Amino acid sequence: MKLSVRAGLAGIAAAAVALGIAEIVAVVTGPLSSPLLAVGGVVVDTVPGTVKDAAIAVFGTHDKTALIAGTMILLALYAAAVGVVALRSWSLALAGVVLFTGVGTAAALTRHDAGIVAALPSIAAGVAAMVALRYLVTLAVAASPAETRSLVTVGGEGGAIAETRPSTPFPDDSRRRFLIGLGVTAGIAVVGGVGGRFLTSRRAVTAARNAVVLPPPVATAPTVPAGAQVPGVTAYVTSNKDFYRIDTALYPPQIDPSTWELRIHGMVRNPITLTWEQLLQRPMVSRYVTLACVSNEVGGDLIGNALWLGVPVKDLLEEAQPLPDADQTVSRSADGWTCGTPTSVLRDGRDALLAIGMNGEPLPVGHGFPVRMVVPGLYGYVSACKWITEIELTRFADFDAYWVPRGWSALGPIKTESRIDTPRNGAKRKQGPVMIGGVAWAQHRGITRVEIQVDANPWQKAKLAPAVSADTWVQWSYEWQATPGDHTIQVRATDSEGETQPSTPAPPPPNGATGWHSIRISID
Repeated sequence: MKLSVRAGLAGIAAAAVALGIAEIVAVVTGPLSSPLLAVGGVVVDTVPGTVKDAAIAVFGTHDKTALIAGTMILLALYAAAVGVVALRSWSLALAGVVLFTGVGTAAALTRHDAGIVAALPSIAAGVAAMVALRYLVTLAVAASPAETRSLVTVGGEGGAIAETRPSTPFPDDSRRRFLIGLGVTAGIAVVGGVGGRFLTSRRAVTAARNAVVLPPPVATAPTVPAGAQVPGVTAYVTSNKDFYRIDTALYPPQIDPSTWELRIHGMVRNPITLTWEQLLQRPMVSRYVTLACVSNEVGGDLIGNALWLGVPVKDLLEEAQPLPDADQTVSRSADGWTCGTPTSVLRDGRDALLAIGMNGEPLPVGHGFPVRMVVPGLYGYVSACKWITEIELTRFADFDAYWVPRGWSALGPIKTESRIDTPRNGAKRKQGPVMIGGVAWAQHRGITRVEIQVDANPWQKAKLAPAVSADTWVQWSYEWQATPGDHTIQVRATDSEGETQPSTPAPPPPNGATGWHSIRISID
């Protein structure tokens, strides 16, 4: 193995140790102070909207995993380069470690509500990286053939690590020491990283969530009608584990309900502060509401339907008494994320909820525990604030929520959409009866018609299954007498206001995708 390769591996191992130590320190200072999560958070906040959309289109709900993996790969390449540089100039290598430390520190200090202690994980990581790098590169040089070691000079520019030594046979014992040193540092990195994550999870709110007893609603949701589920179509009620999750939190905020508070303030006559216990004492309702992400592509799966339990937002706003000019209600998450909802929408009688339950359970941590907002008819980026801790009444002219400066519309009404779930694109079927089915949605308006077109033939009306309300999606089916050959099938829906979804394809930015979902299938 070449000396440069050994040095590169030493650099990677030193970086791994640094991250492991940082995770241990972050148990005390908070998970978002971890350099990896802090840098990832800065990337999420600053990346152009087009890059974010591309990431969601490619990785879907795994976009955060892809970001962390990509960050680790770039860090490994950088660390390998620093290790090679250390062979000739320790000063330059040290500068590389300092740069790594500085980036992590700066990123951690930019996180919402970060104090000076947020810098500690990155500083500890920098110190660990310096010690490990010096140790491992020294072993790497000692494990090289004498003629290679003689090329590494002492006292050059910046000072090199190794000494010039007389010609000796290849040092097998030194090579073993290097491999052992590499293994030990890798072990420290794994123990630190896994241990840090484990301790962080032990400090998480899992136990507090498990202890929550949801109060019974004073008004229950209508039951799901018989026949709402069409065979072969996605579940009418989406399970918690299958419900899509798109947000900016690389690590979901861990909020103990006993410490949670909600402030309702701003342009109101009567500011309100609610504790968890006070919220539980308020009358709650349960409602089925379908939520959709504005980043959903035509035919995409960033949409789900669930049974929510919560307090009507309208009741809270009536108590706070917004001023007449307060046309925007800004919801703030515990991590500082914001969304702006038209105040009029929250007061027009729709089932906008401050939700604490999802499908009969306390909200999952990843879906906003202990409290989130649910608003029928609006995309999530302007309404569905998770981990909510603040509601501020303001004006659209005075404040732009998180996604607006990044190119998205301030208003985000959900567009009329439809999707084919069965058969799947590229499927093969036998000639004869073929059941085509899917879902359509236009939350708070409702779907009145779904039509299917096979090839260039006339549009045919599909059968709508019953739905709980206009605030949920509806499933549909159409029995097609299939003939041999390759066929294109597309779908379109019409809402209760008579608006048929447009055929013109458009990407999600700035206010939702448009176009007709189509598939290609083969009939034998």
